[in-house]
Amino acid sequence: MIELHHVHKIFPNGSRALVDISLHIGRDEFAFIVGPSGAGKSTLLCLLYREEFPTSGEVFIDNINITKLKESQIPYLRRNIGVVFQDYKLLPRRTVYENVAFALRVMEVPRPQIRRKVYQVLELVNLAHKAKCFPTELSGGEQQRLCIARAIVNSPPILLADEPTGNVDPDTSWEIILLLEKINLRQTTVLVATHDKTIVDSMRKRVIALEDGRITRDQQVGGYDRES
Repeated sequence: MIELHHVHKIFPNGSRALVDISLHIGRDEFAFIVGPSGAGKSTLLCLLYREEFPTSGEVFIDNINITKLKESQIPYLRRNIGVVFQDYKLLPRRTVYENVAFALRVMEVPRPQIRRKVYQVLELVNLAHKAKCFPTELSGGEQQRLCIARAIVNSPPILLADEPTGNVDPDTSWEIILLLEKINLRQTTVLVATHDKTIVDSMRKRVIALEDGRITRDQQVGGYDRES
């Protein structure tokens, strides 16, 4: 499903974000990417939906080398990848319903299908009753659930979440992670970049640890720290 072959990423200022990353994520897997700030977690996710481009190496999604895609092909790649951003990136002047429906409208999905799909995912994330609200009227946890709804409305086979619990309280963090696990059980590959030790230790999923842009550990069932 996802493969990286000897990927390096060096930014124009000379900073090495990723160093010789080789990785395979299977279909329907759930994996945490952990490490301190600046370890390369967000950069790794950005490479997967072509927000960033590797300095060298190759990135494959479903056997397609996305490092060789033309700019015109990138929107089609992103239709198959849902992204939950750390800073939400919600449209403040659009309602909950409109935020989720936006991508489907761009894809010219028929209106009846849009309504059905939007309400299906709003029910999943327990926000159907807030469909007419604006993002500023939602709590932090509700905004994050809205981000998840928007990311999965097109039923993408891959979901990437960058620090999805970073801006919410511990109880809401659990709600978010359990929702991501539920989505994973619906045959979606889920990658979560996080520094939330409590959640990683409790979930006992695959853990890929980064430090200074390098993979230092890859455990099929692991905790946040090597000794966990």
